[in-house]
Amino acid sequence: MTKFFLVLHVLAAIVAVGPVTVAASMFPPGARRALADPGDQRAAETLRLLHRICRVYAGLGIAVPVLGLATAMSMGVLGDAWLIASMALTGIAAAVLLALVLPRQEELLEAVEAAAGADATAEVTATTVTTGTTVTTGTTGAGAAGAGAATGIAANPRATVRLAMFTGIFNLLWATVTILMIVRPGSTTGA
Repeated sequence: MTKFFLVLHVLAAIVAVGPVTVAASMFPPGARRALADPGDQRAAETLRLLHRICRVYAGLGIAVPVLGLATAMSMGVLGDAWLIASMALTGIAAAVLLALVLPRQEELLEAVEAAAGADATAEVTATTVTTGTTVTTGTTGAGAAGAGAATGIAANPRATVRLAMFTGIFNLLWATVTILMIVRPGSTTGA
C-alpha cells in the first residue's frame, strides 16, 4: 500500500504542482507584454489562460499533501524532521500562492483588461474633423487621459517584478520540498 500511495503522491505533485510553477513563471513577462500593448487581444487571452491554469491546478494541488500524509503514515515517518520541514514548507508555499501570487495575477489581469477597454474607448472617441479638403483624426483629451488612468497598476512597472519575485519564492519552496523528499535525511533507502 505504501508504494501505491507514493506513486499517487508523486504523480499528483508532477501533474498538479508542475503546471502551476510553469504557468505562474510565464505570467509576469506575459503581463508586461500585455500592458505594453493594450490592443493585443492574444496577449490578454494568454494571461487569462495562465491565470486559469494556476487557479485550477492550485485546487488540484491539495491532493499532494493529502497523499503525502497517507504515504508518510503508511511508512511510519510522520515524526521525522525532514517530513515536518517538508510539510511546513508546503504550507508556506500554499500560502504564498494563495495570498501573494494569485491575487496579484488577478490585479494584473484586471489592469490589462482595463487598459484594453481604455484603448478601445480611446479609439471610439477618436474624432474626425473635416475642414475643407483636410481630414484630421485625433484622440480626444478625455480618451487619451482615460487610457492612462484606467490602467492603474500598469503605471507601476514594479507590480510585475513583485509578482515575479513571489512566484520565484513559491517555486523555490517547492524545489526545496522536492529535494527533501528525494534526499530524506535518515532515509532507509540509502539516498
